[in-house]
Amino acid sequence: MNSNLNIEELKQNHKTSYMAGELERLLRERETTEKMISDEPEMKDIAEEELKNIDIQIEGLKAQIEAIIKAEREEEKFPNEIMLEVRAGAGGDEASLFAYQLAEMYQRYAEKQGWTFKTEYESMNDLGGYKEASFEIKGKDVYKKLRFETGVHRVQRIPATEKQGRIHTSTASVAILPLYKKTSIILNEADLEFETSRSGGAGGQNVNKVETAVRVIHKPTGFDVRSTSERTQLKNKEKALELLRSRLQQAKDEEEARKYSENRASQIGSGDRSEKIRTYNFPQDRLTDHRIKESWSNLPSIMLGNIDDVISAFDEKDMTA
Repeated sequence: MNSNLNIEELKQNHKTSYMAGELERLLRERETTEKMISDEPEMKDIAEEELKNIDIQIEGLKAQIEAIIKAEREEEKFPNEIMLEVRAGAGGDEASLFAYQLAEMYQRYAEKQGWTFKTEYESMNDLGGYKEASFEIKGKDVYKKLRFETGVHRVQRIPATEKQGRIHTSTASVAILPLYKKTSIILNEADLEFETSRSGGAGGQNVNKVETAVRVIHKPTGFDVRSTSERTQLKNKEKALELLRSRLQQAKDEEEARKYSENRASQIGSGDRSEKIRTYNFPQDRLTDHRIKESWSNLPSIMLGNIDDVISAFDEKDMTA
């Protein structure tokens, strides 16, 4: 029996290296046992029984290895780590407050999923809303579940500061950036511009005295990313470059999708910030997703992170088709 798996490749993967070694040992053992049958006919019955046991072990190992490889391929397509970005759009202070509430909604949803949620960068206005902010979320199926959240979210409600009781419309944009472990993107140092600054927020006295925060600008595209959550400038630089590679990879993938899958693009749009995807109408207690033309009630509950029905609606519509 020959394994279809490349043992040498499997040895290079820390998740499969031990099993690859065991598989190699069992295959050698099998070869020796087969030789025994031809060289020592009197041992045939014992050797054949031993072969059956070896084959059971081999098949078991192969099944485990293939399950790991399948999970890795799935994670390459749908990483278990993302950056969530929110940014205030039209509507002034109300837009910033809405951006903050959207971030809170996703944080509560992440907690319900058992994911980790970490603030990477935030810029706030005087009322405590977000001008812009980014968050790192890690956990099983995080990109798979949140990938359709990218776009413009619109809110219609009476702001707390509104004296006449008029309904205002404001917007905030959301971007979901998958953090790919492997990308085809190679960064050219000449294309990069680095800025450093002091990090704000919690983290000890060192945070505000040393310029640990890093911003990287990719001059050919104008993309810029920031990392402020790590304790050293080097770590923040590494994180920012990882984010930049993922952003460039995503932009490349979206361009390919637009070229070769017009049907998919027409179903879910281009996935960029400019597409208006959802309206949160508080006077009518209704959330509407304009892409799949579905609505849900109980907005207060939705804003507390209870968005399972909204997320699962995309699976039911088979949006990846």
